[in-house]
Amino acid sequence: MMGIVFEHSATLWGSNYATDGETFLQIAVMQFFKFATIAFFLIGGFLINYKFTEYTPGQYIKRRFANTIKPWLFWIMILVIANLAQKWVVFNKGNSSGDFLADPIAYFLDQFRYILFESSFWFILNFLICISLLLIFKRWIYKIWFGIILLVISLLYSVNLYTEWFITHHSSALFGFVFYLWLGVYLNRYYDGVMKWIKGISWKALISVNLLFFVLAGAETYLLMQRGSHDSFNTLRITNIIYSLSMFSMLLKIGDIKWIDRVLTPRKSTFGIYLIHQILIIRLLPEVLKGKIWAGVELSVYRNIGYSFLRFAIVYLISFAITKLLQHSRFKWVIGN
Repeated sequence: MMGIVFEHSATLWGSNYATDGETFLQIAVMQFFKFATIAFFLIGGFLINYKFTEYTPGQYIKRRFANTIKPWLFWIMILVIANLAQKWVVFNKGNSSGDFLADPIAYFLDQFRYILFESSFWFILNFLICISLLLIFKRWIYKIWFGIILLVISLLYSVNLYTEWFITHHSSALFGFVFYLWLGVYLNRYYDGVMKWIKGISWKALISVNLLFFVLAGAETYLLMQRGSHDSFNTLRITNIIYSLSMFSMLLKIGDIKWIDRVLTPRKSTFGIYLIHQILIIRLLPEVLKGKIWAGVELSVYRNIGYSFLRFAIVYLISFAITKLLQHSRFKWVIGN
């Protein structure tokens, strides 16, 4: 979740630097955290493995409504209302024509559509669609050939980064992440064997493999930049897929970290942080970090990296604090608890 929040908080995405050295540094910082989204789906598959044998798609979605769908819709509505309020304030200051008042319903629907498909809220819907698909085909859930079909579908998105048969935006990758959810389910089914294999790999070998695919993933990003791609940091780059899997293997080898369980309580706080962080990025940061001094595209790569980490720290810490407060209130349902 820290990796996901950093990705969304960073201002390095749209920056174009004059030298290769600056570009490589930009790529290296962004690439380090690019395993997070695929890991999110892998961990999701791990955690819901046994439930695939118990529920139909309708039953599972119904059970998910209270702790996933309802909080998700609640925070989408909060962001829509916050955007509307910001428009109203700007209008009252005389800095806007107030066109949004001409058809407020249309504006509301357009904002809802934008937040649903263009922001990080999209991945919750995508996650639920992935789960539903696996439930529909659950009779084949532990078949290797089924996983291969899902992998081929995911790799089509990897190839599309070069062919551009269809748009490469994250909302178009509707079925691109089903494989990683399936893989999490499959690995959990054979967890003992998987852990025995991972523990048999030396730390030196595992770190070396991670470094190799980190470099290759960065090289592919640079290649896509040179080709003029509009989505050179896409999660479904083939090298990033392998890098994400190797990083996930390292996380499994590391195992439990007691202070994280005790202090950060990830099972209880992760979803709340995810739901809240995008609102802070869109509505809080522009108000707190104002002025030309904070224009990421005008900063050097070193200042931009520092600025990205500053934004991450503000967003993550406030999201975490709000989540912890809500955990101990009667409104804990809004973070899925």
